[in-house]
Amino acid sequence: MREDDAAATAEAVARRSYGKLVAFLAARTRDVAAAEDALSEAFAAALADWPRSGVPDSPEGWLMTAAKRKLIDRARRGKTREAAEPQLALMAEELGEMDAHHLKSGDIPDKRLALMFACAHPAIEESIRAPLILQTVMGLSANAIASAFLTSPAAMAKRLVRAKDKIRDAGIPFEVPGREELAPRLSAVLDAIYATFSEGWSDPSDFDDVRRDMTGESLFMAQLVVQLMPLESEALGLAALMMHAEARRVGRRDREGGYV
Repeated sequence: MREDDAAATAEAVARRSYGKLVAFLAARTRDVAAAEDALSEAFAAALADWPRSGVPDSPEGWLMTAAKRKLIDRARRGKTREAAEPQLALMAEELGEMDAHHLKSGDIPDKRLALMFACAHPAIEESIRAPLILQTVMGLSANAIASAFLTSPAAMAKRLVRAKDKIRDAGIPFEVPGREELAPRLSAVLDAIYATFSEGWSDPSDFDDVRRDMTGESLFMAQLVVQLMPLESEALGLAALMMHAEARRVGRRDREGGYV
C-alpha cells in the first residue's frame, strides 16, 4: 500500500471521527489534553504502520486501541503504582473488550454530547466554553478558532490549555447534566454548533470535503440536542435555521460563485 493511500485514509477518519474518538477517550480519564495527545500519537503510528501492513478493516477501531494503549503507558509512567492501578485496570479491561480487529466505527459509544456539556460546565470560564467545544469536539484548530473570535492564536491556545486543565483538575464529569443544569450550559453548546456549521457552509466552491464534513457533523449535533431537549425553543430554532440553510446550498451561488 502506498503512503499516500494510508495518509488519505487517516485524513478521512480524522474528518469524520476525530471528535467522537477524543470524546470517548477523554470520558474515562477526564483529561482532554491527554486524549488529544494519545490520538495524535495513534495517527502518527498509523501513518507508519498502514503503508506496510495495510489499512485495517476498522481504522477507527485500530486508532482507538492504539490511543488507549498510549493513555495506559502515560498513566503507568506518570503516577505511582498505587494511584495508577485502578485506572490502569479499568482501561486495560476496556481495551480487552475493544479488539481493534472487531470494533467498528458504529460500535464506539458517542460521548460527544457529554463532552460538549462538560466543556460548558459552570466551572469553565464562560467566554472560553464555545471555543473549547470547537476544538475538542469539532476538531477546529486554535488558529481557526482565534480568527472566528477575533483574538491571537497564541492567546487562544493558552486559554484552551487552561480550560482543559480545569476539566481535569476539577474532575468535571463527562455526562449530560440533569434538566435543571442544562439551560445554563445550552448557549455555549449552540454557539459552538452554529460556528461549526457556519465554517462548513462558507465553502464558496462546495468542493471542500473538510468543510462539508463539518456541516454534516454540526447538523447531527444540533439534532442530538433537539432530541435531548425537544421543547427547547432555542435548540429547535437553531436546528430549523441550519436545515433551511443547508436545503438551499446548491442554489445559493451562480456559476461564477457569486451569491444569488
